[in-house]
Amino acid sequence: MSLKCVNLESDVYLVCLTHALSTEREEIMGLLIGEVDEERALHISSVVILRRSDKQPDRVEISPEQQSDASIKAEQLAKELNRPLRVVGWYHSHPHITVWPSHVDLRTQASYQQMDDGFVGLIFSVFNEDKVSKFNKIQVTCFQSRQINSEFHRAEVPLNVVPTCQIGPACLSSLVELPKILLQEEDEAYARVSDPADQDLLTRVHNASVFTKSLCHVMEVVSGPLLHSLEQRLQANKQRTAHLQEEKAQLEARLKALEQKSDRHQPKSLMDCS
Repeated sequence: MSLKCVNLESDVYLVCLTHALSTEREEIMGLLIGEVDEERALHISSVVILRRSDKQPDRVEISPEQQSDASIKAEQLAKELNRPLRVVGWYHSHPHITVWPSHVDLRTQASYQQMDDGFVGLIFSVFNEDKVSKFNKIQVTCFQSRQINSEFHRAEVPLNVVPTCQIGPACLSSLVELPKILLQEEDEAYARVSDPADQDLLTRVHNASVFTKSLCHVMEVVSGPLLHSLEQRLQANKQRTAHLQEEKAQLEARLKALEQKSDRHQPKSLMDCS
């Protein structure tokens, strides 16, 4: 049975988009956690960012270990929130190309649907310049795969981004982990090319310089905007807390006034005159 629609919480959208914008040279990838209701609407409420073992400009892959780790995280969230959460989809980026899934994406999606017919894919197209406005545009699509004869075709699923008033703990944790994951990727890439036994001094200096530049890039495109976003969120939370405290004081004052009014209208007890 096909899905009616996909409801993506805005904080999950924020995490996926931040991850997609972290690099314009290679694709990134992650897994989506959520649940399907009785009306076949898929609700996505959390995300697992995956570390790439091999960076490619046109494809990404999930290892069995990463799938297992994501399933464990989904089970933990399900227990914490008392909801039937599980891994329900995947997302990846298309830097500098269209949002439409490639034949590789469609085959990958089809393999996931063999295990779960409610599994969906999200693609974020980033770093694409609009020819008219000259601004970078961002597009996102939600799809499943349908096989017609021997070919796979895209079946678009309606996607709704649901506003949330705050960043959930799981999504906040993913945002904080993102710079760490990107740094781990850079460390692994540097370790593969930095064997001093097979390199002269100039090569080692060059590799170290490239590594340092990559670390600075992570700080520039992820850590800086993330810190700014969290500072804005903290300021908004302080304002909301002050507003709620003011409402609480007003309600307490009204309740006290009502209690006093009720006491004044209570009938006095009869006194024994005998």
